Amino acid sequence: MKKYLKGILATTMVLSMTAALAGCGGGETATTDDTAAEGGETKGTLVLATSADFPPYEYYEGQEIVGIDAEIAKALGEKLGYEVQIEDMNFDSIIPSIVSGKADIAMAGLTVTPERQESVDFTDSYATGVQVVIVNADSDITSVDDLFAEGANHTIGVQTATTGDLYTTGDIEEAGLGTVERYTKGTDAVAALTSGKIDCVVIDNEPAKAFVAANEGLKILDTEYITEDYAIALAKDSELTESINTALQELKDDGTVQSIIDKYITAE
Repeated sequence: MKKYLKGILATTMVLSMTAALAGCGGGETATTDDTAAEGGETKGTLVLATSADFPPYEYYEGQEIVGIDAEIAKALGEKLGYEVQIEDMNFDSIIPSIVSGKADIAMAGLTVTPERQESVDFTDSYATGVQVVIVNADSDITSVDDLFAEGANHTIGVQTATTGDLYTTGDIEEAGLGTVERYTKGTDAVAALTSGKIDCVVIDNEPAKAFVAANEGLKILDTEYITEDYAIALAKDSELTESINTALQELKDDGTVQSIIDKYITAE
């Protein structure tokens, strides 16, 4: 389907955990009181970096950031003995926040890609995402294959620095099959689609469904762009990685992760 996909495998919330463990590596900047996580006491604060415009993974409900990533992060914090502090930022600032030490971990529907692995480490996967294409109901784009057809020249909207951006840049723009327009937020890309400025939007299936439900005249193509796994980003060689992977596996085994996903994503 994608003739020019360069093996970029991964996308959108950043959980920034600022965890100051004794001897903690990777430039982490966490605060801690060195108190064991027993009897309800905590070790400190984990700063969670995300981009809260990616429902159902992270979004605002009133003044609170909620969603799959937010709840999994809090479950991990509770199991490991940390308070979780969520920091909202532009998606393209998430990885840099980990690298600079402003955040300890990131969750924002992040897919593991070779490019991102040059800057950060990732935990094991906790969810599967699907990149899809949103079009106007009367669009001449009826399949993902239409984007790669000989002579294709569409304008594709994406959220900057997401895997949708990475994929379409390599598959379409660099292949001379169209133009990629980049937006700070997914909502901005969808607004450009409804106003006729672009031909389609490539984004994760779950926020895509929310955008289509909120905007009459849009639809999601039946064919998928690509399937990918979401994971938590941490600083290179972080000592948190092993403990988070252990806690994450326990939360998978006891059904906590799946129950959180099921709360936000209803089986069709």
